[in-house]
Amino acid sequence: TLLIFTMSFLCSWLLFGMVWWLIAFAHGDLDHSTRLQRDPGEGAAGSPAGFVACVTSIHSFTSAFLFSIEVQVTIGFGGRMVTEECPAAILVLIVQNIVGLVINAIMLGCIFMKTSQAHRRAETLIFSKHAVIALREGKLCFMLRVGDLRKSMIISATIRMQVVKKTASLEGEVVPLNQIDIQMENPVGGNSIFLVSPLIIYHVIDKNSPLYDISPLNLHHHEDLEIIVILEGVVETTGITTQARTSYLADEILWGQRFVPIVAEEDGRYSVDYSKFGNTVKVPTPSCTARQLEEDKSIMDTMPLSPKGTIRKRSVKLKPRFTIS
Repeated sequence: TLLIFTMSFLCSWLLFGMVWWLIAFAHGDLDHSTRLQRDPGEGAAGSPAGFVACVTSIHSFTSAFLFSIEVQVTIGFGGRMVTEECPAAILVLIVQNIVGLVINAIMLGCIFMKTSQAHRRAETLIFSKHAVIALREGKLCFMLRVGDLRKSMIISATIRMQVVKKTASLEGEVVPLNQIDIQMENPVGGNSIFLVSPLIIYHVIDKNSPLYDISPLNLHHHEDLEIIVILEGVVETTGITTQARTSYLADEILWGQRFVPIVAEEDGRYSVDYSKFGNTVKVPTPSCTARQLEEDKSIMDTMPLSPKGTIRKRSVKLKPRFTIS
């Protein structure tokens, strides 16, 4: 990037330096005999006028190159200047100023985008390797875990999910990659999340869900199903938007499992164990679709419920803080 930044300016200076040298050569400014001509004064009528150069003090390509640098970076030292003798020289002066401004804008933007490294920030946003489907509040839910490895937060973080699968319309039109948005349950409202610790994002599989007729028999690699997860936010340090993406194929969705807890509280501090980020445990889950579960409520009566976790009271009255192990 630094090489491109340097060469863009150097090449433009050389290019316009050659243009200024050609203008001086075509006008005769480089001829030694014409440079020696001076205005003889206003003597008799019809006396010959003195020679006026297109650009003063240009004697070689080196001086033309120096004048090109002075024009483009607007540092005039007073020894070289454009005269009104050549309209082409005035036009080249305007063009070089515009080109210099465009190169400055593009190169500075590229350097800023490269040094900000928004894609490097996206690499610290991690997703669980597998997604799971299990019961939550008596309903089948599609769940995944997302986390941020850095201490600097992602501002205005939003997450959305789409199901991509092959569908056919009532008229017989086949859409091979139909993208369907699926709604996520968020107590805050909308798709905004507060990613201060790893979160379990879940989607309730109801009658409006494209996963309404999915059962464990459909979760194999031959199934034409993919769920795409997109996390977007603003990097706190640079203010640049970053995006992290992942997807789950049918065989990457585990039925009847849930994620193990990784946030623990000890001595007034919350610690996050990322070594267990993608670990799951089996839980009692009916092996039927959400449609069948909603139509037949008796299925839930035969399911053994897992005991609720107990909440241990804190022994010290300190404000918990997060640490990463």
